[in-house]
Amino acid sequence: MPEIESEIDVAVEDPRWESVVPDLEAFVVRAVEAGIAIAPDAPDHPVEVSVLLTTDAVVQDLNRTWRGKDKPTNVLSFPAPPQPAHAGVAVPLGDVVLAYDTMLRESAEQGKPLQDHLAHLLIHGTLHLLGQDHETGDADANAMEALETEALHGLGIPDPYAD
Repeated sequence: MPEIESEIDVAVEDPRWESVVPDLEAFVVRAVEAGIAIAPDAPDHPVEVSVLLTTDAVVQDLNRTWRGKDKPTNVLSFPAPPQPAHAGVAVPLGDVVLAYDTMLRESAEQGKPLQDHLAHLLIHGTLHLLGQDHETGDADANAMEALETEALHGLGIPDPYAD
């Protein structure tokens, strides 16, 4: 039986996302794969990640429901419960959800190309699915930023944390 590849499912709920980058789905897949590949505990088996590109209103509702924060945010990650790997089956890793208006605003405020910011948020969200956390202390935040920077470098995108 041939080995199954990882599956990155992309759902676009807001058509404005289509203008961010040509071939949006392929771009999303590359960024998520870069995040998976750079993680210290990268899975050694195929995984499945679902990405939802949506509106601030949807993200705000999810953020309120799941995190108790009644405001939109740029990216939310929902890790799947750990599951054993089986040959020929991609193991669900989780879901990454991005808010268009928040991403657009941040990109403008930071003076960064929209597609670069999108790649950064996708990698950031993917690293959260793999157990990385920047809210547990400076050392963890610095480690996560270094991983993001390295993954972005592999995609030809400059360090988002550089001045």
